[in-house]
Amino acid sequence: MVKVALSFAVLDLTGSVSDLGIVLAAQAVPLVTFLLVGGVWADRLPRRGVMLGADGLRFVTQAASAALLVAGTARIWELVLLQGIYGLATAFFQPAISGLMPLVTRPEDLQRANALRGMAQSAGRFAGPALAGVLVAAVGSGWALAADAATFAVSVVTLAAMAVPASAKLPAQRFLRDLVDGWREFTALPWAVAVVTSIAAGSIPWAAWSVLGPQVARDSLGGVGAWALIVAVDGVGMLVGGLVAMRVHVRRPLVVASVSLLVVPVPLALLALEAPVAVLAVVALGTGFATTFFNALWETALQRSVPPTALSRVTAYDWFGSLALNPVGYAVIGPIAAALGLHATLWLASAAVLATVAAPLFVPSVWRLTEPAAAAGSLSPP
Repeated sequence: MVKVALSFAVLDLTGSVSDLGIVLAAQAVPLVTFLLVGGVWADRLPRRGVMLGADGLRFVTQAASAALLVAGTARIWELVLLQGIYGLATAFFQPAISGLMPLVTRPEDLQRANALRGMAQSAGRFAGPALAGVLVAAVGSGWALAADAATFAVSVVTLAAMAVPASAKLPAQRFLRDLVDGWREFTALPWAVAVVTSIAAGSIPWAAWSVLGPQVARDSLGGVGAWALIVAVDGVGMLVGGLVAMRVHVRRPLVVASVSLLVVPVPLALLALEAPVAVLAVVALGTGFATTFFNALWETALQRSVPPTALSRVTAYDWFGSLALNPVGYAVIGPIAAALGLHATLWLASAAVLATVAAPLFVPSVWRLTEPAAAAGSLSPP
């Protein structure tokens, strides 16, 4: 819901895509800054407890943002502050949930469990934008964010009821030593370094989708309803990608996963062409599929290759590398579009994303990673 509600809340307040980029960057900067801290504490503390605290804080920030927007008193700096706190909480939640998965899942079911979690997220991405579009059009962005806040309250209740077995505790040592140990585990996997580097580089041009997409939709595609439809169909594609990932057995998971991402640059080119909403929706279906399919295979490879006591820290390095340049993308896309023009920026972004998502396919270690090696034969090769 947030992508639709927050985007149009900022555009309604100031009409500036640069302001939208600043608000999105405000959420991303604390997320990136504190991910490594969150990874250490998720390995040190009970992971469910970390997730409970994070979702409680996210409930507060989204409820406060909603209240300001509904009251008509919201200012950009207030949204920047609240979304910054939201990003901080997410920095603790993400490493914790990745580390939690192997604790509550049988080894042979791990890929299916990751795919199922992706499908649950996809259902939200399908229903959320559709509901947000209706709420934004009918009663305003504030009520859409209020509904988003309620979902975090539900998450707190369900996590509190979840049974989680005890996990091994880290030995008592300095915080910096924990970070260094996690870095060593991460860099011991050259295929992981290659993939995370490519995603980091691609995150800058991909910011054009979030920053410029709503502007194109408002000016040329019919407004919030069109953008909500495109984002919602992306969620449907994610659901389908999860279904496929639950069933597929592949010999070289990262090769197959990387090939699936080659569709990702296409929507940016279609925005540059101001393609019909129906065409954008069809391609969004493909990008959604690739996202969940890739994530399921990627997370499973990490979880099966990293010791459980280091998994949250390695996941934090993964998230840190993948998201570190997001704030840069959000901050620069608006000014670049102002200098080069909207359509030229979208074409440039599409080409840059294509180069980055294709890069791992030229890395030998990506091809050498096979499921028997990564998962002790838990998946059958074709």
